[in-house]
Amino acid sequence: MTQRVIYRLPALCLVLLIVVHIPAYSQDKCLECHEAIGDKNAALFKRDVHFSKGISCANCHGGNALKEEMEEAMDLRAGFTGVPKGDHVSALCAKCHSDASVMLKKYKSLLPLDQMESLTSSVHGQLSTSGKERIAQCTSCHGAHGIVSKSNRLSSVHPLRVPATCSKCHANASYMRAYDPSLPIDQLEKYRTSVHGKRNVGGDAKAAECASCHGSHEILAAKDVRSHVYPTNLPTTCARCHSDATYMRGYGIASDQYEKFAKSVHGQALLEKKDLGAPACNDCHGNHGAVPPGVESISKVCGTCHALNAELFSASPHKKAYDKRKLPECETCHGNHEVLAVTDDLLGVNEGAVCVWCHGNDKLPRGYHVARTMRQLVDSLMSAEKEATSLVVEAEQKGMEVGESRFMLRQVHQARLETRTKVHSFNEEQFREVAQRGFDVSSKVSEEAGLAIEEYYYRRWGLLVASFIITILAASLYVYIRRIERNNAQ
Repeated sequence: MTQRVIYRLPALCLVLLIVVHIPAYSQDKCLECHEAIGDKNAALFKRDVHFSKGISCANCHGGNALKEEMEEAMDLRAGFTGVPKGDHVSALCAKCHSDASVMLKKYKSLLPLDQMESLTSSVHGQLSTSGKERIAQCTSCHGAHGIVSKSNRLSSVHPLRVPATCSKCHANASYMRAYDPSLPIDQLEKYRTSVHGKRNVGGDAKAAECASCHGSHEILAAKDVRSHVYPTNLPTTCARCHSDATYMRGYGIASDQYEKFAKSVHGQALLEKKDLGAPACNDCHGNHGAVPPGVESISKVCGTCHALNAELFSASPHKKAYDKRKLPECETCHGNHEVLAVTDDLLGVNEGAVCVWCHGNDKLPRGYHVARTMRQLVDSLMSAEKEATSLVVEAEQKGMEVGESRFMLRQVHQARLETRTKVHSFNEEQFREVAQRGFDVSSKVSEEAGLAIEEYYYRRWGLLVASFIITILAASLYVYIRRIERNNAQ
């Protein structure tokens, strides 16, 4: 008898272990009942990440999942709440997902605990048109009963499915009109034309999608200075991928764009001076439809800001030459990400000038001679401006009125700046016309400043002569008075 009991002990222990380790959901009468009636939500829940962690229906809906009778299982006294509505949905999610102890116990890892806080302060956390709940709840993106890990391709927030998830609202014209009629609804359509979108459709989960740029729970309006896509923040957002050499390996793309952009005239204006009029990455590449500008579009992209330069270039002889050789227009001379501040050193035939890249005395000589002439005119105009400025400063220091001459100096400086624009015409006659205007004004300023200086010396000598005469008269008068006094004294 004792021996039989001993033999049965291992089997009994095994049964006890099985009973002890029966997951809560195997005793979930709610799930059993809903499966029996063919409820699709029950089928979805069987593959839900919460189901795999032992979360029962009652954990979200309340009630008693151990009771077979519907009235007992859905008893309000047992905490049954039914289908959560409005903000109560996200509040239920936050009960676990904002509690470190629960997340450690259920998931054996400490997932981010601030999703609810981020959602509340995000653009989606604002009040909906009903004025009673937030625009989006957790289930709006993650779903309700079929939630799986975001690394699972079935997840609605997997990188390959995020664009479709976001477009459920953002591509719905009537829905978006209720919140902001100015917001476009073609973002998904544009995204599918982008390099990122094409790779995403092709199954590349590393390619940027909506959350890569806008964030997930913490999405803010683009005009919010804290937003990932605010102009001054956007280069850093793009750099999270494009400056990561390891991440970009295999795409055949350099990873130094941000470094170059930060040194450029555009980057310094945007990142250092906080000039929101300066271009960020999306101003040239596009945002939802981001692509590298092609040979045909580079000048159009640059021309959105530098309109006159683009217009002059389009009418220049270089336009046909560049098109024939399939050269990018603006980028050929100025570069792309590292566009440096323009100096006169770029023009001409000296070392460092871009003109000699193509033109030489024995190669395309006409352009070589035009470039040399343009540079000579620029240098001469700069010398004339410096000379005129020097004379104005000298006259001003001598106390002469030179307000009008100083104002006219601005016209000389403006003419010199205009030559930098007019150079895009590559027309010597047009260039000379602008430079000549500067020469004429600088000549007039120099003449007037010279006259002011001459007048200063004229006045100075006149004052000296007058002072000498007055001194002689005063001395003579003194001698005369003294003589009269002596005569009276006698």
